[in-house]
Amino acid sequence: MYAMNWTTLDAFGTQALKDMDRKRQARGAMLERAGHGPQRTRSTILYAQPGLNLLRYDSIDGAPGAGPAVLLVPAPIKRSYIWDMAPEISVVQRWRERGYRVYLAEWVPTPDGDTEVGLADYGDRLLSICQNKIFEDSGQLKIIIAGHSLGGILAAIYSAAHPQQVAATILLEAPLHFAHPDCCFTPLVKATPDAGAIAAAFRQVPGAFLNIMSAMAEPQAFGWERNMDRWLSMFDPLALSTHMRVERWTHDEFALPGKLFTDIVESLYRHDSFMAGQLPIGGRMLGPGDLRAPLISVVDMRSKVIPPQAVLPFHEAAGSARKQVLCYGGDIGVNLQHVGVLVGRSAHASLWPQIFDWLGAPAIAPLPAAT
Repeated sequence: MYAMNWTTLDAFGTQALKDMDRKRQARGAMLERAGHGPQRTRSTILYAQPGLNLLRYDSIDGAPGAGPAVLLVPAPIKRSYIWDMAPEISVVQRWRERGYRVYLAEWVPTPDGDTEVGLADYGDRLLSICQNKIFEDSGQLKIIIAGHSLGGILAAIYSAAHPQQVAATILLEAPLHFAHPDCCFTPLVKATPDAGAIAAAFRQVPGAFLNIMSAMAEPQAFGWERNMDRWLSMFDPLALSTHMRVERWTHDEFALPGKLFTDIVESLYRHDSFMAGQLPIGGRMLGPGDLRAPLISVVDMRSKVIPPQAVLPFHEAAGSARKQVLCYGGDIGVNLQHVGVLVGRSAHASLWPQIFDWLGAPAIAPLPAAT
């Protein structure tokens, strides 16, 4: 199934995948014109540099929030508005309603020649810049950091590298242990002889290539289940609306810098370096014991994309004195169950209130719910 020689990609093959990216982005733009685009919360770009915008979400009256600071960390593969899709399914809104001061690391495409930005840049250097800018803006020395999927890996790396600056860590279906055979990407990685060769062929690895890899690794979750979700949503207008908004989002990817792709495949998936305590970040070797902030790990016990075996061993080994596992059980209308923790109705009705209850009440009265 996985016997594909990715190290022999020629110029024609790489160009074809880049053309596929452009076609997918054009289809996404068509879906947006049809009314399936995001309804984003008003924000301010607090800081910008190639590859990163730090967004601050203002309160309803237009001023910055006054509660504890939280930094949301998306996966650097698709656009970050999956955290802020529409008011009723916006994680950004849920934080604002609870009175938090909300920031988001919005990953944006890096310049074509910028291929040497890797895991240490995304998980340490760039998030450290965000931390410093949040301190300048809010005066708060510590942040809550929350990340989903690959963004959860980045949040965990930052929390482990800077425990004194993190008040709490929230990891949402974040794969952090890769040695277990139930991890769907493990056979694919074993069949890939050298991620560096793939990165060298592309320089920046197209989103279409990553989509193909995902579909090969778990065809049910990325194929059949998505089609079934659309059928199940047909008689529920809100579910169908969310499904189509997520469909638009799935076409809004961008290329990964070659070094980041290589680091993810080699350091994490192939060698499980973070779990083994051998992830080199900032001149140190980091492991789960270095993550000492209060910790929540959200897991979907049914998932084959991020199975419990990819989450729970790291959670158990984390150095946090206070930690809790919360389970997400799925929703109709989320398109991909893997993003249901961000856009699912049951997640917003039940899971996120549990997270906020675990964190404790902010120091100010909560904002009224979004209408």
